[in-house]
Amino acid sequence: MATVSVSDSFSRNCSSLHLPSSSSSSGFQRFSRQKSPSLRIRCSGIDDTSTLQGTLFPFKNLKNVACSLFAVWAVNAASPAIAANQRLPPLSTEPNRCERAFVGNTIGQANGVYDKPIDLRFCDYSNDKSNLKGKSLAAALMSDAKFDGADMSEVVMSKAYAVGASFKGVNFSNAVLDRVNFEKANLKGAVFRNTVLSGSIFGEAQLEDVVFEDTIIGYIDLQKLCTNATITAEGRMVLGCR
Repeated sequence: MATVSVSDSFSRNCSSLHLPSSSSSSGFQRFSRQKSPSLRIRCSGIDDTSTLQGTLFPFKNLKNVACSLFAVWAVNAASPAIAANQRLPPLSTEPNRCERAFVGNTIGQANGVYDKPIDLRFCDYSNDKSNLKGKSLAAALMSDAKFDGADMSEVVMSKAYAVGASFKGVNFSNAVLDRVNFEKANLKGAVFRNTVLSGSIFGEAQLEDVVFEDTIIGYIDLQKLCTNATITAEGRMVLGCR
């Protein structure tokens, strides 16, 4: 069994949290395809009311509260490992799924929370100059889609998945592109003017002739971006790459 333990004050009352192990070597990857694993909390050291009255915990049921809080913390700590291995959902069969980009979504834009998932994979929006501008495409699935020459200024793409998509010559001026996955995307000649790029990933992306002007990006994210060898000398100078 995998065990998560703590060394703080909770350890006196909640000694461990157990997650059922898998017979497969894939570990947490298997949990991403199944129901969430069941948890078992083992608490000890406080067995009755009289013991509780003599401790720093004056309430009768605080032992259970402490264990519950620890369980919530442990589940939240384990969640990123599970989420990181989730697979993309099957391609949407909705007849007009590509047209949904012209409407966008409306709920929780900054956190990538949506009223209905937007699946734009393999769609072609080349040279669209009006339908995408200012739209909210938070958490949209964009892998292998084509946006070449499109006007995507002021678009909100928080947490979008754009692996392998093509954005050649796209205007992203004043757009919010935080936490977007642009891995292996073609961004040749794209314009990032006054664009938020914090937390976005550009691994193996093609960034030749990209315009970076007044781009908003964190220091750590900038260091990662500067490792991309396709950025031109002018682009590196504007970004402040060393």
